[in-house]
Amino acid sequence: MRKVADNRYRAEIGLYFEDFNVGDVYEHRPGRTITEADNIQFSLLTMNQHPLHCDAHYAAQTEFGKPLVNSGLTLAIILGMTVPEISGQAVANLGWKDINLTGPVFPGDTIYAESEVLALRPSKSRSGQGIVTVRTIGTKQDGSTFMTFERSALVHSRETARAGAANY
Repeated sequence: MRKVADNRYRAEIGLYFEDFNVGDVYEHRPGRTITEADNIQFSLLTMNQHPLHCDAHYAAQTEFGKPLVNSGLTLAIILGMTVPEISGQAVANLGWKDINLTGPVFPGDTIYAESEVLALRPSKSRSGQGIVTVRTIGTKQDGSTFMTFERSALVHSRETARAGAANY
């Protein structure tokens, strides 16, 4: 919260560059239960017509025995869960790497995320901003890991955030 006047505060999302420390781990909450409708709508919206995501009869005949949640959807949800802490003050996402899908997610599963700060460095080209690199892990309600990835974001310091959003 940022004080904007006497007895008046404005909510802020995300940490500033100077708030991060290498080794810190953020448990992102709340979790998200993925529904069958989420899976089908996302799959069809993104033109992913693989029957494993939207044809229960087909999916029943596979090794999984039921539809799988589209991995693009799980990536998007896990990434979104990290925004309040990791990139709410970001200028830009700089990239993702080493995206690993290590287990299946099914409709009805609840997923959670946590991120560990791996590296920090001041930006060489943007004074007052810095690059934050994290490893994010996606887990299901039973504690099993189904996804990991690393990402980097260019994040404002308090000073540059205030200067860029003085009236927001």
